[in-house]
Amino acid sequence: MPPRRRPPPAGARTDLPPLRIIRQILLLQVAYYVSATVLILFTTLVYGTQFSLDLVLSWNALRGDTTIGWMLGLVWMLNSLLCVIFLLLLVSRSKLIPDFALTIHFLHLITTSLYTRSLPSNLLWWGLQCASAALMTLLGIWACRYRELQPISFGGIGERSNTAQAGEGSFGHGRNTGSEYEMVNMRSDEAV
Repeated sequence: MPPRRRPPPAGARTDLPPLRIIRQILLLQVAYYVSATVLILFTTLVYGTQFSLDLVLSWNALRGDTTIGWMLGLVWMLNSLLCVIFLLLLVSRSKLIPDFALTIHFLHLITTSLYTRSLPSNLLWWGLQCASAALMTLLGIWACRYRELQPISFGGIGERSNTAQAGEGSFGHGRNTGSEYEMVNMRSDEAV
């Protein structure tokens, strides 16, 4: 008789296969750039300037001495807020949010450096990336933990309200056999 196989321990490779992680990173990066492009395109149309790919991929456009530079900074921070939703939908585990948020910004650094053929030397760009990564990480962790801590509702036809469940026996079994003393009601004349 062949030996029985034991299931892999929790947190093993079956929980996060490498191809799934790569797919999530690519989807997040595409969502990051698509939402940034849409926001920057809308902003340039409203502002009345010409849209170019330099506004999305170049660090030179992000300057502290022009209105366009400050507006781009605000748009990138708004993009970080939108990406929290993508992190919540695609990653959905609070302990993985910092890894994915920092990976998005690291890949953005590589993309920007390859596009401009130089490392960013603008202090405002670096500050914006740090603030954006912090915002995505903190709000992403908060959102995922908020969702993780919600009570589980199984739904169905037999679902009852909380008031009906309050009268049940201990541990919500729905029966009170007399041997359970957890949820026994006391009358006011039985005060100790």
